[in-house]
Amino acid sequence: MKYLVVSDIHGSEESLAKVFKNFQSEVDFIILCGDYLNHGPRNPLPEGWNPKGVAAILNEHKNRVIAVRGNCDSEVDEMVLEFPCLASYTNILDCGKRIFVHHGHLYERQKLESWLTKGTLIISGHTHITVLEESNGFFYLNPGSISLPKCEDGKTCATVEIDSQKNVKVSLYTIEKTLLRELSF
Repeated sequence: MKYLVVSDIHGSEESLAKVFKNFQSEVDFIILCGDYLNHGPRNPLPEGWNPKGVAAILNEHKNRVIAVRGNCDSEVDEMVLEFPCLASYTNILDCGKRIFVHHGHLYERQKLESWLTKGTLIISGHTHITVLEESNGFFYLNPGSISLPKCEDGKTCATVEIDSQKNVKVSLYTIEKTLLRELSF
């Protein structure tokens, strides 16, 4: 199974369209880590800001979306998005591997590590800073932001691939599909 991981869209139709053009045909599911439509009071308007356009793109893929709520998401967003997006976290079990997805503003690593078993892939967004690492027997992915990056990697997203032998490959990309780094376990 192959997943596209996107976070912190913040209403940028332009960036989301580029990500979907470059990645959506090769993935089975799309993991959304929150902050879909609104840019939030601390952020500038991103390039290509068009929340209605973002909703339309996401709704086209609603049957493949796995989503959690970000700190800039609200009940009104679920009125225009045609999939559930207000859970604070979700779990995915794939070939015996656990993926825990949350936005990143509610749960710190110490809390998650007390809840989850070693070997879990923990995916979060929120900081707009890419992370791809192993720590204390857990694997961490933050795909950064496709619209408002706060790191040198620029606008980024990721893929997670799990094969039938339970091998996991996590790849971090620019939205133009330039591979930045990979982690396999």
